[in-house]
Amino acid sequence: MAEQNTDRKFATTLARGLAVLRVFRASDNGLTHAQIAERTGLPKPTISRLTYTLCELGYLSHGSRNDRFRLGPASMVLGSVASVAVNFVDRVSDDMQRLADETGTLALIAVRDGDRMMLVRTWRPATASTIWLEPGHRIPLHGSSSGMAFLAALDAERFEALEPDEQMRKFRQDGYDQLVGKGFLIASEETRYASTINAVSVPYYAAEFGEAVAFTCGATPQELPQERMTNDVGPALHALVQNLEQRTGRIPALSRR
Repeated sequence: MAEQNTDRKFATTLARGLAVLRVFRASDNGLTHAQIAERTGLPKPTISRLTYTLCELGYLSHGSRNDRFRLGPASMVLGSVASVAVNFVDRVSDDMQRLADETGTLALIAVRDGDRMMLVRTWRPATASTIWLEPGHRIPLHGSSSGMAFLAALDAERFEALEPDEQMRKFRQDGYDQLVGKGFLIASEETRYASTINAVSVPYYAAEFGEAVAFTCGATPQELPQERMTNDVGPALHALVQNLEQRTGRIPALSRR
């Protein structure tokens, strides 16, 4: 957890408590104090105080002294309220599952989480034998096609607030040019954070967040070569997002730059 915010209005204790809640993943069968400390980077005594408080408030739960911590009922209620408020995810769920099945890719929606992109929903092909990436997984903002889609749709003021270097500026411009030319984007091989994943993305402006989210399809280079991304998956993903924009009455993300 980064603790570099020196603003006097910034509530560090609250930020630490939220950091604890954010480390839980869909596949976790509970977490120990040590695991929470490792994922947050916070000292174990601090984690102990935070987990005690979060348990008292119902945001975490554990059955006994030596049991693992799990998200509690208050977290579940908060998540349920959020899922209703952000209803575009449910509205597009069937279409994303269909796209995952037809293209053999992991379809996902990613949102900006600080200097990373966090997967908030994933759809894997029905024929896939493994989970692949799961909700809660974070990938780099600079170096992923999801991050490129977000940056390409970001307005100039918010982009400058990220204090971008020249490489990030080029990364963003490349994404913008691809979106204007094709309607989807693919991070070039030399800028990708991982060589084991090929992915194509399209931004969608989520008014609920006040910024774009990324719709992405990805798989291994063997399963999703460049030709398939360009001629098949990219156009299909672009059409899906366009259809969602029409159904929700949202204008294209690039129109807000």
